[in-house]
This record gives sequence, structure tokens and C-alpha cells, in this order.
Amino acid sequence: FFKRLNKLTICFRTSTVAIKRRSRVPGVMITQFVEEVPEGMSTPDFTRKPIALTIQEGKLAFFKSMVSGVPKPNITWARNKGPLEDPVKYISRYDETMEEYFLEIPNVRAEQADTYKCFAANEYGRAVCTATLNVIEGPKRAAPEDFRKMVVRTKPQLKKKEGEIDPKFWEVLLSSPKKDYEKVCMEYGVSDFRWMLKQLNLKKKEREEEQAKVVEKLENLKHIEVKRDGSAEFELDMELKNPNSQVFLFKDGVMVPYSDDGSGKHNLNKIGKKYIFSINDLMPDDAGLYQVDVEDANCFSTDFKIIPVEFVVKIQEVKAKEREDAMFECVLSHPFQKIVWTGKKIPLEQGDKFDITVSEDHLIHSLKVKDCAQLDKGVYTAMAGITSCNAWLIVEADNDPNMRGGKASRKTTTAGGGGENLAKIAAEQSAKLQKEKDDLDAARRAQSEKDAADAARRAQAEKDAADAARRNCEGVWLKDGQLLTNEDGLKIIQDGASHKLVIENCKKDDAGVYSFEVDGHKSEAKFTVSDPPTFNMDSLREFSKPVIVRACETAEWKLAFSGGDPMKIKWIKEDEELLEGLNVKIEQTDIKAGLCITDCQRRNCGEIKINIKNDYGTLEATSRLIVLDKPTPPQRPVEIVETSLTAIEFKWKPPKDDGGCPVKHYILERQQVGGSKTWTNVGELPNDPLKYRDTNVKPGKRYCYHIRAKNEEGVSNALETEDIQAGILCYPGPPSAPKVVSAFKDCINLVWSPPINTGGTETWGYNLERRKKGSNFWSPANLDGPIKDTTFALKDVTEGAAYEFRVSAINISGVGEPSPPSVIVFARDPKMRPQFTGKMKSFMVVRKGNTVRFNINFEASPLPDIYWLKDCVPLSKRVTITNSDRGSQLLIPTSERSDTGIFTIIVKNMVGQETFSVEIRVTDDPKPPGPVELEQNVPGTVTVTWTPSPDEKKDDRLHYVVYKRDSVKRTWRMVADSLFNHKFTVINILPGREYNFRVFAKNDMGLSEPAVSPTWKTTRRKGHITEKYVKGLDLQCPPSFLLRLKICTAPPGYECYMSCAVRGDPKPHVTWYHNNVSLNTNTNYLITNVCGVCTMLILKIGPKDSGEYSVIADSPLGRAECSTKLTVRGSISQSQHNKMLFFCDRNNLQFKHQV
Repeated sequence: FFKRLNKLTICFRTSTVAIKRRSRVPGVMITQFVEEVPEGMSTPDFTRKPIALTIQEGKLAFFKSMVSGVPKPNITWARNKGPLEDPVKYISRYDETMEEYFLEIPNVRAEQADTYKCFAANEYGRAVCTATLNVIEGPKRAAPEDFRKMVVRTKPQLKKKEGEIDPKFWEVLLSSPKKDYEKVCMEYGVSDFRWMLKQLNLKKKEREEEQAKVVEKLENLKHIEVKRDGSAEFELDMELKNPNSQVFLFKDGVMVPYSDDGSGKHNLNKIGKKYIFSINDLMPDDAGLYQVDVEDANCFSTDFKIIPVEFVVKIQEVKAKEREDAMFECVLSHPFQKIVWTGKKIPLEQGDKFDITVSEDHLIHSLKVKDCAQLDKGVYTAMAGITSCNAWLIVEADNDPNMRGGKASRKTTTAGGGGENLAKIAAEQSAKLQKEKDDLDAARRAQSEKDAADAARRAQAEKDAADAARRNCEGVWLKDGQLLTNEDGLKIIQDGASHKLVIENCKKDDAGVYSFEVDGHKSEAKFTVSDPPTFNMDSLREFSKPVIVRACETAEWKLAFSGGDPMKIKWIKEDEELLEGLNVKIEQTDIKAGLCITDCQRRNCGEIKINIKNDYGTLEATSRLIVLDKPTPPQRPVEIVETSLTAIEFKWKPPKDDGGCPVKHYILERQQVGGSKTWTNVGELPNDPLKYRDTNVKPGKRYCYHIRAKNEEGVSNALETEDIQAGILCYPGPPSAPKVVSAFKDCINLVWSPPINTGGTETWGYNLERRKKGSNFWSPANLDGPIKDTTFALKDVTEGAAYEFRVSAINISGVGEPSPPSVIVFARDPKMRPQFTGKMKSFMVVRKGNTVRFNINFEASPLPDIYWLKDCVPLSKRVTITNSDRGSQLLIPTSERSDTGIFTIIVKNMVGQETFSVEIRVTDDPKPPGPVELEQNVPGTVTVTWTPSPDEKKDDRLHYVVYKRDSVKRTWRMVADSLFNHKFTVINILPGREYNFRVFAKNDMGLSEPAVSPTWKTTRRKGHITEKYVKGLDLQCPPSFLLRLKICTAPPGYECYMSCAVRGDPKPHVTWYHNNVSLNTNTNYLITNVCGVCTMLILKIGPKDSGEYSVIADSPLGRAECSTKLTVRGSISQSQHNKMLFFCDRNNLQFKHQV
């Protein structure tokens, strides 16, 4: 019943067909979209496919292909790992002369190595092939010397001045996160945080503007810190706008070179967008301000400070015994918050193994190694800044003879450590540092006191000199050479050496040259009384209001002012001076100025200024002139939005000048060209939107329109449009003949192409018509309205009937010419091999007497024949079979144990067949086993025996479960399960306790009632034990099987256990074989070996698992082997199928065996 379809796979869906086949060209797969390709047409295929390519990096790579197919296929390219949308990296072109398609990859790179695909597709199918591109590394070219790198660049460094903040403070602060601001301020002695934040925001804004020129993104700035390997590192994440921009490293304003391979003093390691700068072999002169610049923009600054710390007391060698603690201690010359400890070049951290402590003065640092072992010995190092010291830890083995073969106990003693001596040295060092600090503070105070005393002496000397001058100075005041006295309305005031002349209520007569003479010395100055121009405030308020006039009217301005002569007055309009002329009149007096503009026009609108100037100042006032007039005509061009059979729509632009007030309406008039000469008023349109749709038009006629703008001052001149023609009747052409995509008994799916000639307008939809074979009458198929798409699923069909279809397009003019008729298609399902649908059980357990009902769902076309078998033979009359188009049901109204078996369904039609088997087991609650007897054959054990359950012969899956309860725990505990015999030996039976046992029979339905044993009790005997000398025995023996494998028969779909017992010393290696093939590495088999009991579990039995199984035990003393056979029940061999003949119709089944 089985047919193998080589090189052809047919997939049926609800609306499409996909037939896959291979091309004659190797490596090309073709997918056909339709069931039958029309005559003269063909699916795409490759006559030359792209070949795999291996090319050097930087060269031009290209793939070339040639295709065939009618209509001409469309070629597209793709790759597995990304798109091909970049037109610079991937160029797709077609050579019309050679009819070849190319995909070019100029300047190929390593990341473009991939598998590329070429697709050729038309409406009947698609072909695809692949080609691999391998990119190998090109020869490395020596980079040309960059002489700019040979020039040592420097940056100007501001030096710290007395009493000012160190300039380094701002550089470090600009590169620090907000959480570190307080720390940086404390380090540089800045306490005014509000002032600092204000200045920082200004500097940060300037710095970001510089960085924005060269850097796209800057983040994750980490300041310099000393690493455990003795180097210093700082890093930042930076994305450059130009990848070729140069990155410079400066130290204290001087550029330092760096290497990329980590071999230099200063190095740069770049990982993606992360830049990591490192400094190796640290020295004291490596301290300073490090800055990273991109071109001329500073991006990062960090201050590297090296504390001049030294080891006053270095760590010493420590000898410790196993399980004892070891202590390393050192004393530093300056306080250090945390030093780095390493053991055998591995960093050490606080934890269960190591205890790191620091004294309160941060001078004594200690490391305790807890519970020393031989693995802990080695060199330990203490690193403080760039200074380090090291010492050995020697771990001595514990030679206590009493602990031989065991683990020594934990010791509470500690080896090493300086104790009180280190504390004394640290105290002396702390006192020394405090004394140095006190001496420095005292020197600063002394210097401050000295500077204050010097300043006081200088101030006293200056005061004494001033007092002496004040006592001896007498002088006179003069105006234009005339002596002045207090009687002239002036005040002359003398206060020691200070002389003042006060003039109250200045007048113009007070102007002149004033001088002061004393002891032959003279000083003079010129005094002028100014009178700048000023405006009268009421007059200025009126002048500032805008002057609004209508066209051809007169505008006037007047403004009163005052001020000293001479006065110069200018009138200015839009930055140009107004001069008196035909339309401009200017009036001017000593206290008033006026301007008059006659016959005002829209061009006169604008700002009017008056500028008044004299020798003492300038004054300016501003007003505005607004002239109202009717608007100008709307602006050209008039844009035509739509011209159709029923409407003309156009829009226009507003007037360039609205006349000083907004346009409220537009007035439209229309005239038919070639008809009446009169203009018809269309009406007034609102200001928004500026478009009009005229629906009162006749097809093919031309129209002209007048458009006028209207505001409060009047109506503009007309804008006349060009002639606009309404649409003409133009029906669409015929679409292509409908193509049948797929056909079923209740649905036919059609597709067609739009018409080439659309009639110049948009296609609104399509009408589909049909007729039966042999008929001349076409009936509409789309009763719900025009079809909007070029596909349609027709469901109103008669099963088995033959149809033809045609389609016509619809536009604004109407329905166009119909297409040619389609090929004749039958409304029936496509041929389909039977296949089962839904989830199905392969095993069922049913209680005796209950109904057995098993449903099978399938799909097949044409309708299949259905056969049911039980254990490879036809069903009895007790079984009822009900078949339908999509399923079959097996029913046994009242089940018996004899109904147990493997039921097989065979679904077959002309395309193929499918089978499925289910095991149905009819059983009942098991009956309990017979009386239970107890017997002791070995001390400490009890052998439990019982009479088998009456159901054992009826149910091959029935087994036994044994439970135990003693007088101490008083709970039932299972001691054995899955027993297929009638005896079990219970171990660990203790004297003096009472034991009870229960035996249950168990099958697929559950447990039976228990069979209860009599109480078992043994008395505890007291006696003396005499130790006897036992002569040593040689227990070595070759492998041998205590329990061999048994022959197994199992139904398919079940689990299968195989077990055996093997002995041997030394322990033998056990290997399982199936038909002489090793199973030890096969994951489908679960193999265990516990204390010589070897078991193998087959999770799900199938026909392929039948055969010979063997176990081989190997050891150096010999080899043992045992084997068995596994038979799988219910499997139908091919030879048995060939000997069976089936005669059936839809409802009956006859079985006949061929002799």
C-alpha cells in the first residue's frame, strides 16, 4: 500500500499550491505555484548559477547568474547574516547583451563573508540557489610615515597663583561624575560649592561645544587607578565622528607617545568604542595631569598622584604548621587607606580563607592566612602605591604519629606577626608625622604674622605722610583766571589736604575753565552745562500710536520737544531718511516737529522714526504707518487636483498682499469655453481651504474661472485660470484571463492581472462572471459588489461541476471589455494522501464491562477505504465500526477481557495509505493474593511467600507489592514493588521487634485488597562474643553470572526491563549489545550497574528493538557472557502483508487468507 514519491513533494494549502522539485542544474530548487503551468509558459530556472568564491580582502567580488522562464523572471539577491540594502557595498546590475545578472561587492571585507542566495521568480514559480563567499586576509602594507607624529605637541598649562585655585581642579572636575564632586573639592581645598557649580556649568558648556565638533558620544569616564599588576589604567567610552581623527595623550601639557601592542611605557588598548590607556613600570615621576585630546578638543583629564609612601617595616618570612594561622604585618611611612595583597601573584580578598585588617592610624596593615595547608605556601606580596615588598610562607607538615592516616585538628595558634613592636614603631612614625605637620603649620603661621606686621608698618608710614601734607597745604580756586570766593554763590570746602568746590543749581553762566593753585602748582578742568533734547511725554504717547489710513488719504505726525540749540531733526522710514518732496511735507520749530505724507499707498507702510540731535545728546521716537487697501489678485499658478467625467478640482495661492486686513472670502466666476461668452457667478468661498471642486461639468468640455479676493476694503482684480477640460469617457481594457490558483469541492481560488490600458483613470474594481461547461450564458459571480483586489475565492460552486471564468475592469467611465475566458476547472478537492489529524493515544486501559470507544480523524481525497484489524486479523461481530468522510470510530458496547489486543486502522485511497495502531487493554480490579507465610532462613531476614492471585493468569501485567510495619515505627512502608514471583526476602529484621507484612496484587486498574501475614517476632539473645582469628582469604575470582538474562516478549509502545546479576573481583566491566552492536553510548537505552546487578531499560518498544541482546563482563581474570531474545508482539511484517487480501466497500470488510 505504500508508494514512495522520489524528488517530488506536493503541499496542499487552503488557497495555494507549492510543488517543489529539483532542477537539472545541481543545487537549484524550484517551487511551482500552480498545479498546471499553461502552455507556452514555464517556471523560472537557472541555466548558470553563481559559483562559490574565495577572494582576498580589498578586492572586487562578484556573483554571476543566467536564468530562463516565461514570463521573464525577476531576480533578487539576499544573504544569511544581514540585508543587502547598502547601494555602496552591494551593486546589483543586469547585462542586456549577455543576459547575465551580477551582484558586485567592491572592496570586499572580512565581515561580508557569508552564504549568498539568488532568487528568480515569476507568477508560476520561483527558483533559488546559493553560493558561498570566503574572504582571506590580504597582505599587510607598511603604513606610510606620518611626520606629524614626530612633532612633539604641547598644551599651554596655567600655573597656580598664590591665593587662587589650582587650574588642574577644573580639568579633573570636568571629567568626574557628580558623585565625586565633593571628593575632588576636598582634595583641592574648595569649600564654596554653590560658586563651584555655577563656574562648572559655564566651563562644561564651552567644553561640550568643542567636543561636539569631533566626538559623537562620550561616556563611562573612569579616572586613573593603580592595578594589582603594578600598572596604572584609566578608560573612557568614545565614539568619534570621523574614525580617522587623531587621539593624543598629554602629561602635564606635553604629548607622550603610546603604543597599541602593550610593549611601551604608555599604551592604548582599544576594544570597540572603549579606549583603555595604561602606564607600565610606575615611577614617582609618572605622577601628573593626564589628558586625552581628539584633534584639538580635550575629552578627558585625570590627575595621577603618587603618595611618597615607603615600608618602615616590611613583611617577614613566616613558618607555620599545618592547620595553624599565619600572619604577615607591615608598617608604612604615611597613612594608606588600603594596600593590595597578593599570594603567588593572585589578588587576595577578605573572606573565609584570608583576613585583611588595617589599624586606626592606617599605618599597620596585616594579612592572616587561616588554616594553613601545603597548597598555601609560596610568596606573598604587599603593594602600597608603586612600592611593594614580599616574603615567603613556609608550611611545615604535621608529624604527629597519632594523626597518621587522619586529618589533624584545627590549631588556635598564629605564626608570624610583630605584635607590640609594630605598634610601637607605628606610634613613633605617627608622632613623627604629627611633628612634621605641626612644624609646617607653625612656619606658615609665623610667615603670616610677619606679612601682617609688614603691611601694618607700610600703612602707618602712608598715614603719617598724608597727615604731614594736610597740615601744610593752602590753595586758591579760579574760574577763567578770576579768583573765586564763597561769596560768589559757591562753596569752597577744605578738609586737611582735601579741597572741594561745590556749585549748586548749575546754569549756563557757570560753564567755563576752573583751576586750583597751591605752592606754584596748578590743576584745571573745563566745566560744561549740557542741555540734551527731551520729548514731551503726552506728545510722545500720541506719536507712538500707529497711524492707520486708507489708500490715497493723508497721514500726519506731530511731536513736541525741548533742548539746547542747535537742534538737528531727521525723519526716517525703513532706515531711509525722508526728504521734503511732492508727497512729503516736513514742519519744524524750536519746540515742535511735524511730518505729513499725502496720497498714501500700500508701499508707504512701515516704521516711521524721528531723530533729534544737539551737542549734548541724541533722542529717537518710533511710530508706524498702516495703509488699508483692497487685496491684490490671488497668486499663480493654479494647480489642477482632479479632472474627471463629473468634477473639476483645483486650488490656488493667497494674494501676495492682503491690503492690510485679512481676506475673508474668495469670489469665483465660471465660463464654458466655446459656449456662452458670459461669466456665471459660482459664489463666495471661505478663506480656508483655498480650493474648489466643480461638480456641475460635462464630460470633455473646457472651462475657465475668475478668482477674486475680498476683504473689508474691497474686491481684488480677477485671476483668470487657463482652460481646464473635464474628463472624457474612456473605458478600461480587458484584464488578463483569470488563472486558477487552487480548486476544491466548495471553493475555487482565482487570480488575474490588471488591464494594461486603464483608461487614464484609477481602476475602481472588477466584475467576475462564470458559466458552466457547455453553456453560453455568463452569470455574475460577485453579487456583493465590485472586487477590489485581483484575487477572489468563489465559494458558491456545485461539487463536481466544470466552470469557465472571465473578468472585466471598472473605472469612472464604467465597465470595460471582458477578459478572455479561463481554462475549464472542476469544483473538486485535489488528490491527497490520507493523513491523520489531531492527537491520538497509542494505549488505552478500560475496566471490564465498560464501553470501548476510540475515534480516529483523518484527511484524504478522494474518499478512502477504511480497514480495522485486531492482532492482524479481522474484527469480530462484537465490534462496531462507524466511518465518515473525515473519521472513523471503533465501538465495543460491553467489553470483555478477550477484547484486549492491538487494533490497527488502515486508511487507503488511490494516492496512498496510512496506518495507526492502538493497544486496548480490558481488565478489572485485581483479586488479592492468597495466604501469606513467613519463614526465616538467614538471621536478620524474613522470607515472605504467598499464593498467587486468581487474576494472574488473566493479566500478564499483574504484579505484587509488599509493605512492612514494625512495632517501633508503626507505619506501613513499601519494601518491594513490581514483583512477578511469589516470594520476597525482607532484610534488616531486628530482634526484639514485631513485624507485620501486607501483600497487594497490582495491575493497570490499581491495587487489590491486601493479604495480611501473621505477626513475626524474635527474641533478643544475650551472650558473649569471642573474637577469633580469621585467616585472610583471596576473594579474587573471574566474572560469572549469578542470574542470567530471560527471554522477553513485549507489546510495542511499552517499557521493557532486562536484568542480570554478575560477580567478580576485581569488578568486571559490563557491556550491553543488540545484534552485536554496543549500546553503552546509545541514549535511547538506560543502563545501570549497582553492586553487580545490571539493568537495561528500553523506554518505548518498537519493531526495530526486536532481536538478540547480550551482556559481556570483562576483567583481567576472564570473561563471561549471557544472551537472550526480545520479541515485539503485534508487528506486521511485509511478508504477512503480501499474503493478505482485502475485499471491502465503504461499510463492510471481508478478510481472506491466501493459501
